[in-house]
Amino acid sequence: MKTIDIVLPVYNEEEGLRAFHTQLMHVLDSLSSSYQFKMIYVLDRSRDRSLEVLRELAAASPSVMVLHLSRRFGHQMSLIAGMDHASGNAVIMMDCDLQHPPEVIPELLRRFEEGFEVVHTLRKYDQRVGFLKRFTSRLFYELQNRLSPVEIKEGAADFRLVSARVAALFRESIREQNQFLRGLFQWVGFRHAEVSFVSPPRAAGTTKYKPFLLFAFAITGIVSFSKVPLRIATLIGFAMATLSAMYGAWLVMKYFVGGYFPPGFASLILVLLATSGLQLMFLGIVGEYLGSVFDEVKRRPLYVIDEIIEGGSR
Repeated sequence: MKTIDIVLPVYNEEEGLRAFHTQLMHVLDSLSSSYQFKMIYVLDRSRDRSLEVLRELAAASPSVMVLHLSRRFGHQMSLIAGMDHASGNAVIMMDCDLQHPPEVIPELLRRFEEGFEVVHTLRKYDQRVGFLKRFTSRLFYELQNRLSPVEIKEGAADFRLVSARVAALFRESIREQNQFLRGLFQWVGFRHAEVSFVSPPRAAGTTKYKPFLLFAFAITGIVSFSKVPLRIATLIGFAMATLSAMYGAWLVMKYFVGGYFPPGFASLILVLLATSGLQLMFLGIVGEYLGSVFDEVKRRPLYVIDEIIEGGSR
């Protein structure tokens, strides 16, 4: 019987945790004749009663493990922590807000049994999801794919299955500080498949990815896989310098040929403001890459665990 570990990041999910766990167990019970499951809940330090709820779930089931992180390390690091503590034949990663339906798990396992080592999911939004959410999601993947050599299909979610071999690769070799897992699981290669699912609205609670966090997440993805922004900054800087030199030569020629030197105070101010803005923007782009390098050279641990709660313990 194969063992499957399910990694479940949690952050302020008190309202929906019990309902999710019940629905998950209903699906896993239907597969219990072929697989043995272990659920690894990774609690990103929360402000609600999520820890108390997880203690109850762990006490009631030996197949539940809870990793309680010492502070909030973020969604991606929670997934890494869970993967580091997984030991099964395969690892399934999914959110516990019911927007990643447990009913998709049998299809993930079917593709795994066909020999695929990475099974991605592609999210299709429910009709009740607003236009703005759909538009920003589409824009994110469009920008990511235009700027990065690693193609991520539209709708790719952090709901996937990976084999033990792929999980071991992340435990032993891929230890980046700012991990963008949707890109990394494409980058590692191996034989992979895709499964589509419809993402319903949240059953309880609110989304943890606010607009600013989504923007920061997109920046992390671009910086992790692409040097295109740096090259664009270089090309624009070169173009600006060339145009400035040409404009200066034209002014000098105008003065010697016609004896007239245009005043151009307003245009001078406009050019100064434009070039200053571009310089600050390019400094920001360079700063993002330097910040990423700064995080790497410090070599801090990706996460810190405060407490491990084993299933069945009271």
